Amino acid sequence: MNRPMRTRRGATLASLAAELGVSRTTVSNAYNRPDQLSPELRRRVLETARRLGYPGPDPVARSLRTRKAGAVGLLLTENLSYAFRDPAAVGVLEGLALACEDAGVGLHLVPASPGKEEVAAVHRAGVDGFVVYSVPDDDPHLAAALSRPVPTVIVDQPQLDGIDRVSPDDETAIVQVADHVVGLGHRQIGVLCMRLGRDRNDGFASRDRQRQAHYHVQRTRLAALARTFEAAGVDWNTVPVVERFDHTVDDGATAARQLLDAHPRVTALICTSDILALGALAEAGRRGLRVPADLTITGFDGIAEASRAGLTTVHQPVLEKGRAAGKLLLGASDRVSPKLITLPTELRVGTTSAPPRTAEEQWFGP
Repeated sequence: MNRPMRTRRGATLASLAAELGVSRTTVSNAYNRPDQLSPELRRRVLETARRLGYPGPDPVARSLRTRKAGAVGLLLTENLSYAFRDPAAVGVLEGLALACEDAGVGLHLVPASPGKEEVAAVHRAGVDGFVVYSVPDDDPHLAAALSRPVPTVIVDQPQLDGIDRVSPDDETAIVQVADHVVGLGHRQIGVLCMRLGRDRNDGFASRDRQRQAHYHVQRTRLAALARTFEAAGVDWNTVPVVERFDHTVDDGATAARQLLDAHPRVTALICTSDILALGALAEAGRRGLRVPADLTITGFDGIAEASRAGLTTVHQPVLEKGRAAGKLLLGASDRVSPKLITLPTELRVGTTSAPPRTAEEQWFGP
């Protein structure tokens, strides 16, 4: 006859306190408030806990008691791998992690694939607040985060009344790029932009789609480009804008290919991210185009790969962006009104921009 296996019951906070002859508060302080105990007493508590197999206070029970999860949630409507693959996202994530380290709290990633409506992960997340990284204004996950009774800080977009936000001045930054390109003499210009909405569109973006974009950073940058070009005598309706839903170098290359196939006389490509610009550089090389002699290419972000490629781009402090968002969120309880932090940007002119080719110059295109 088989006997049921008997397992040894683990030690509890109460049994450990009894073994040591101290209060349960003293045991708890050894884990949660070590400064309240002498080093010798804390060492004795922890050694006895190891001997008896006590794993430490139950974090779930503690969070129920204190009503604090001890973690910040990062909400991004991308696949989880995006946070570790996209250089700008990596910088924001690192900065946020540094702020969490300084505050002694954890970081919980709450990914939500674009196009999906399921928001259960947002409601289930055991966090004390959300940092929302660059989502559209109609995103259901954003609405779910805002419905929680915890503070929220938005990084980049959307811009919502009454909600803390950290971002650069996108309009001023992109106008610097436009002024630079127009000042070089370019008038045949194309634009590659990141996604404008939750619906997939890998192709040319109409003027109406640009105006109605739910990603307000892209909407702002396109509108600022339009005003700057119109002031220089370039009809924005003649400027081709190609949108890509996914944000990879390969997508930047196919976007450049699509635009240049349809508009081969373009002499400058303005890209709303460095990733798209790096793809455009790759496509230019594939076509035998000299950059910048045949084609000027600019980006936005200032990631390390762009610097190595000599890309003319707008540099923004992405690590500081994440750190500032974390500090803002963790200090939210001390403020009674929302706060906007505008980070500085800098146009860094590299080796990928120059005056347009003249009619007399030999054409090296396909």
